[in-house]
Amino acid sequence: MIAVDGPSGVGKGTLCSRLARSLGWHLLDSGAIYRALALKIIKDALVDADEDDWIQAATELDLHFEVDADRGTRIMLDGENVTARLRSEQCAKVASQVAPVAAVRTALLHRQQAFLKPPGLVADGRDMGTVVFKNAPLKLFLTASATIRAERRYKQLQSAGVDVKIRDLLKDIEARDQRDSGRAVAPLVPADDAIVIDTGDLSIDKVYELAMQLVHDNLSLVTSDASSTG
Repeated sequence: MIAVDGPSGVGKGTLCSRLARSLGWHLLDSGAIYRALALKIIKDALVDADEDDWIQAATELDLHFEVDADRGTRIMLDGENVTARLRSEQCAKVASQVAPVAAVRTALLHRQQAFLKPPGLVADGRDMGTVVFKNAPLKLFLTASATIRAERRYKQLQSAGVDVKIRDLLKDIEARDQRDSGRAVAPLVPADDAIVIDTGDLSIDKVYELAMQLVHDNLSLVTSDASSTG
């Protein structure tokens, strides 16, 4: 069991996918769960609805992951492949709005914990090590400055043909960081026993090497019975 936390743009998704593939373990992208809920809320015109409607949408969320060796992980919402749509800025913004709601988080908590099954799990998120899998034997927290993360996001969007201003991205990232780290419920902070890795000046290959070394250093822990994890 490995829990990997951190803000957006630090390389969590890429790292966790590589770790899960190398170890042959299951992968949980908890951010995708919140983004899927956000997309459901957008599709059902519930963005301005009461929190009770958000909670009901979370409770009834029809979501699962399909893993394919050639096409990677596909995220299925209501039977539809929504993997690409979950990466939109609108989904990210709505997800950040619903995530602080305690009852929404409770509704999604058990669904996330259900991903922990043999042979193992790499969990990617913001509160994997502090809330969802607080007894995980290996916890990593990735970080990088808001400026570096904005530059990375800008390059991603530019390569996808999306015209954006980097100052707008930086403003959004800083606002999201403030909301995520300042919320009363499950704030974005490293777990007390997490190993912090600043990815700002590191390539993804180097981050992967560091993470794999930590896995090997703690192999007896991360491959032990994790039935009490959560």
